[in-house]
Amino acid sequence: MPWMKWLPWRFFVRKFATSHGFLDPLSVMARLQRFAQPSEVAEPIELLRAGVIFHARALMNSKVIQHNLDWVWPYWVERQFDPADESFIPRAFSITHCNLSHRNWTAVGMPDVEEMPIVDPRGLLTPHYDGWSIDVWLMSESGQILIPSKLKDCQQQLDIRADNIAVTTESAMEEMQLKQTVLVERANSGSVCRLHLQGQCPTAGWLVVSLRPYNPEGVSFLHKVRLDENRRQWLVEDQPAVEFDRPVEHHLASDYHQGDVYLDLNDSGGKTHAECEVGMATAAAMFRTEPGQPLNLSVSIPLNAGHRYLGHQKLGHRNTSQPESPRPPGWRESLQDHCRLQVPDAQLQFMYDAAIRTLILHSPKDVYPGPYTYKRFWFRDAAFMIQSLLYAGLSDRAERALDQFPKRQKRDGFFHSQDGEWDSNGEALWIFNLFGQLTNKPLKVAWQEPVLRGARWIHNKRQEKDGSRCGGLLPAGFSAEHLGPNDCYYWDDFWGVAGQRAAAAMCDRLGLSDEACTFAAQAEDFQNTIDASLAACAERLGRAAMPASPNRRLDAGAIGSIAAGYPLQLYPEHDPRLLDLAEFLMEKCFVSGGFFQDMIHSGINAYLTLHIAQVLLRAGDARCLELMRSVAKLASPTGQWPEAIHPHSFGGCMGDGQHAWAAAEWVAMQRNCFVREEGDLLVLASGLPPAWLADTGAEQPIRFGPALTRFGVVSLEIQPGDSPRVSWQANWYRGEPLMVVRALGYAAVEVRHGQTSVELTAL
Repeated sequence: MPWMKWLPWRFFVRKFATSHGFLDPLSVMARLQRFAQPSEVAEPIELLRAGVIFHARALMNSKVIQHNLDWVWPYWVERQFDPADESFIPRAFSITHCNLSHRNWTAVGMPDVEEMPIVDPRGLLTPHYDGWSIDVWLMSESGQILIPSKLKDCQQQLDIRADNIAVTTESAMEEMQLKQTVLVERANSGSVCRLHLQGQCPTAGWLVVSLRPYNPEGVSFLHKVRLDENRRQWLVEDQPAVEFDRPVEHHLASDYHQGDVYLDLNDSGGKTHAECEVGMATAAAMFRTEPGQPLNLSVSIPLNAGHRYLGHQKLGHRNTSQPESPRPPGWRESLQDHCRLQVPDAQLQFMYDAAIRTLILHSPKDVYPGPYTYKRFWFRDAAFMIQSLLYAGLSDRAERALDQFPKRQKRDGFFHSQDGEWDSNGEALWIFNLFGQLTNKPLKVAWQEPVLRGARWIHNKRQEKDGSRCGGLLPAGFSAEHLGPNDCYYWDDFWGVAGQRAAAAMCDRLGLSDEACTFAAQAEDFQNTIDASLAACAERLGRAAMPASPNRRLDAGAIGSIAAGYPLQLYPEHDPRLLDLAEFLMEKCFVSGGFFQDMIHSGINAYLTLHIAQVLLRAGDARCLELMRSVAKLASPTGQWPEAIHPHSFGGCMGDGQHAWAAAEWVAMQRNCFVREEGDLLVLASGLPPAWLADTGAEQPIRFGPALTRFGVVSLEIQPGDSPRVSWQANWYRGEPLMVVRALGYAAVEVRHGQTSVELTAL
């Protein structure tokens, strides 16, 4: 508010703090800002808000969990709070207690429905966003209790079906066996999360379905739970919430002061409801099992937000007086005609198929980089995810996501998702252009003015060329949080140049020659400024590798400069700056075969490792295969990656437990191994393991397609053997391009005009 600057609020804040023995907060903030370059945005308010919410829960965790370790807690708590476990984290001076060792979960759902229930590594089901959870235990008559979250090992998998996806978790202890399957299905009233259970004990016992006041992040308040009169439904906060396919035989409920319901499972009295002013109510619905006989039980949770197909409506702002929209497409329809992969490696095949489904699930209209922690929008993540939607042949879904971009553009042309992130305009323009290139569609009228304003914003945002290190570059900003304190990041500049070039190309296709010439000239000037800055860095550092900014030494933040090679291709395949940067990162910043980001993430990053692999792929360096295999090993049993991975527990330690950007990078990597563009050249089969091609006993060919490229739609088939044959079918947009087959371990073959197959010769 303008009047605030007239009040001596700084004096009052300082006076209040120091009079109570606290440090002067304004002095502390001033000190902190000295570690960063001067910037108009200290830190995006959106991230500050998210951080406050995150740590508010983590503060609650610190007040609840460590004082009640006799409760049953989620898997991450059971391990992170166990002093004998490799995931243990001391808590002495930690004000908040966060999940920093096992941030892993897998979402289930239906295409184009916002609700995405998540399942943790031991089967804990959180059906509603940021809500309570359902856990399942098995108790024998002798008193033994199988509790999945307390087990060191279990079996979990993503079940990919023709018309759905499901997460199955199987746990065992001696002769007790428990199987849990979670999926989302259509119902007459909308979408329903189904939990199918099968439990078996050698003796008589109980299958226990427990309502829990937490989720994989920690505490999630639950004040009221009641079993209805028919004993087939839980009412949570007085609303119907959970349905059982048969009456509950024995029921228990408890509040915080009485303790976890788990502590009273042998109570024969029973209790049908609990109210807890603290918000830590628990309940247990118990079903009798006969000796050696499996008990099958089905539990249903209505997903209220999925009662209508949201389509192009805004979630949370539906007009309930309007008739329901048509049902959203199912999995079969959503996967129709997508780009298919067929390879001899079952694990890689599964991971590609799982990644495709992750992309579909996380693009109900906007694209989200995760189902929980990151279920919000960034232009950065969106650009990479939409790229992979296009690579997967899901162009309609990509177009719908791009339709959401203009409404996020400010009047001055800034594509805004977070303050102080100057990469967003370049990302928006680049992906608009890529859509047109890969689909051969003209720029939509609704996108044209946003493109023009966005390109002008980039030029206007550049600093004056004043002879300083950052002269002519974009100003200091927050950029990607894992690059470090506010600075003039080359990441932003590379995206800015790419955005201007993209705008010039789009204007050229539209016949806007004046704008095309202007943007092209501005991009050339910007690129020259960057190159001069990089030359000064090379002289200062004594090597060609590009740092994160003109002010930095080489460190893990330099990963941002890899963008110049992938995905932007601003420099050629063998550019010494790119290759030296890749060498530096692999030599100094790798742990367990993957890129370890020291800054913020403090974990191994699957998607950033694949960025380096893409640079190696372009250069024809076979080490790209090693990086791919390392990333594959880091995946969860359900084929997912968290944003960052703990180097010892190998569970998630940062961000969302199912990182859709990582899934997008896996799709992009596989696509580029088969078909990729280098300028006016189409490169085929350049990233496939030589052993696949040389396999004389292969039972079926290797296939990929139909794949969208800048030159047309291509389907590739490779028949392995002593002289592998690479064949293709294509529908070219503007005539056949120059092509070359560059298979690793084989002589490169330049394709003659009209050829549709070539034989390879081993080197």
